[in-house]
Amino acid sequence: MATATFRFYAGLNDFLPRNRRQQDFEAAFAADASVKHMVEALGVPHTEVALVLVGGQPVGFSHRLQDGERVAVYPHFMALALESLPRLGEAPPLPLCFIADSHLGGLARLLRMAGFDTLYRNDYADREVVELATRDGRVVLTRDRDLLKRGAVRHGGYLRATIPAAQLREVVARFGLAGQFRPFSLCTVCNLPLRPVAREAVLARLPASVKIKPLRFTTCDACGRIYWEGSHWRRMRALLDAAESGGGGR
Repeated sequence: MATATFRFYAGLNDFLPRNRRQQDFEAAFAADASVKHMVEALGVPHTEVALVLVGGQPVGFSHRLQDGERVAVYPHFMALALESLPRLGEAPPLPLCFIADSHLGGLARLLRMAGFDTLYRNDYADREVVELATRDGRVVLTRDRDLLKRGAVRHGGYLRATIPAAQLREVVARFGLAGQFRPFSLCTVCNLPLRPVAREAVLARLPASVKIKPLRFTTCDACGRIYWEGSHWRRMRALLDAAESGGGGR
């Protein structure tokens, strides 16, 4: 059987067994195996790969491997002296919108809070996630690498962090969201736009401690929730500001 020498760089090593990380290794492949097939067979979802060099030359995922070839695989947002080389895949359509799998409810809430259209349900099946992402041009966010290996997934991001605030920082860095935040413009429950509402219109529904304060209010027309700039708002604003400033550019 034919073999090729592979080397994965930076964060892509997280997907490999320890004995293959940060080093060249040989792997056998069947006749007519493509780069994409082998990269994913070795454990790395195609959505996490920005550039593949075979023999020092950029190739697409459809490149058919030949015996003895050397394959270098690079992730997104790695500082490279290779900026002029073509990256794999198309950039997600703008403005960016997301779909979070069923385990990322906390992240979905924070993304909505930051103003990013983000679909989420805690009972999404993988099939539904892929269908909705394909229909709307959404970026799939998940900690399930097998979900990202599905051929129909065009844009995705694998999250390493388990805490929502840290996951938000990952998404900001990976997709260059710094400078694009629109805090508190979407309902965190419905994912729909909020609109300003007069204090008098919602006064009867406010807690007594809020009624006496000169605050600004917004509401969601779908669920009727009311939002105001209280202590929770200030804590969340600080979290969003930290994520945006620390996320870096695209």
